[in-house]
Amino acid sequence: MANGILQYGELAKYYDLLYQWKDYKKEAGVVKELVERYKTSQGNSLLDVGCGTAKHLQYLTDKFDCVGVDASEKMLEQARRNMRGGKFVLGDMINFDLGRQFDVILCLFSSIGYVRTYSRLGMTLKNFARHLKTGGVTIIEPWLTKSTIKAGYVHVLAQGTNDLKVVRVDYTGVKGGTTILDERIIVAERNKGIATYKDRMIMGLFEQDEFLRLMKQAGLRAGYLKKSLAPGRGLYVGTKPSTRRQIRAPRYASEPTSPAGSLTAAGLTVRSPQSRRA
Repeated sequence: MANGILQYGELAKYYDLLYQWKDYKKEAGVVKELVERYKTSQGNSLLDVGCGTAKHLQYLTDKFDCVGVDASEKMLEQARRNMRGGKFVLGDMINFDLGRQFDVILCLFSSIGYVRTYSRLGMTLKNFARHLKTGGVTIIEPWLTKSTIKAGYVHVLAQGTNDLKVVRVDYTGVKGGTTILDERIIVAERNKGIATYKDRMIMGLFEQDEFLRLMKQAGLRAGYLKKSLAPGRGLYVGTKPSTRRQIRAPRYASEPTSPAGSLTAAGLTVRSPQSRRA
C-alpha cells in the first residue's frame, strides 16, 4: 500500500539520512524485552513486516534468525546494503506468503497505517496470524487515531552532511478515516544543485477498540501497551494461543488484573478493549 511514495522509491537512497536521528538500537532493545516477556514458543525466528532499510533488524540479529519483508524494492536495495547477507523478500503485508511460520512478527514505525482501511487491516492481521507459530508473539506499532491526529499540523525535518542536505516539509490533513500527509522534499547536493519533489502519504486512522477486535478475530490474544517506541503511539501485542478457549481469556496468563481493568507488568500497562489509549 506504500507503492507510489517517492520516499520509498526514487528517494529511498536518502531515507536513512532523513531518519538518522531515530534510535533504532534503543527501540530494538524494547522489542527484545517484550518478546522475552510474551513469547512462549521455543524458536528464535523473526519476521519484520515493512522492514524498510533494515535498521531495526541490524540490532536484532544477535538474538534472532531474521527475515525482512517490504513492498518497496528500492527500500530492500538499501536494506541489503545495510545488512550484507540478510534475508529479504518483496511482498505486501496484506497478502505475502512465505510458506512458513515465525516465533516473532514485527510491524514497526507505524507501517500498519499504510493498509488504510479496516477491511485491509483485518486481512493483514489474519496474514500475520497465519505466519505466526503457536506461542509466538506479534508486536505492532500503530499510526495515530482520529483523537490523536493533529489536522493542519505543519512539520519540518532537516538532516544532512557537509555535501548533502535533505529537507522535508509536511502538512497533515484528515479526510474521513485517513491521514493525508502532503510533503515537499528538497535535496541539495554539492556540485549537483537542488532538486525539489512532491510526495503524498495516505495512512489509516485506526481506533484502539476496533484494532483489538480485529486482532482477536484473526485468532490472536491481543492487548495494547502504553509502552511506546514513538511518543503517544503505544504498541499492540498479540500472542497465538493453542486453543480457542485461551483466545477468549480476559487477560494475559500470569498477569494481575488491576481494578481499572488494565494489566500492569514491569511498568507496562495493557489496556482492555474498553479502555482508551492515551
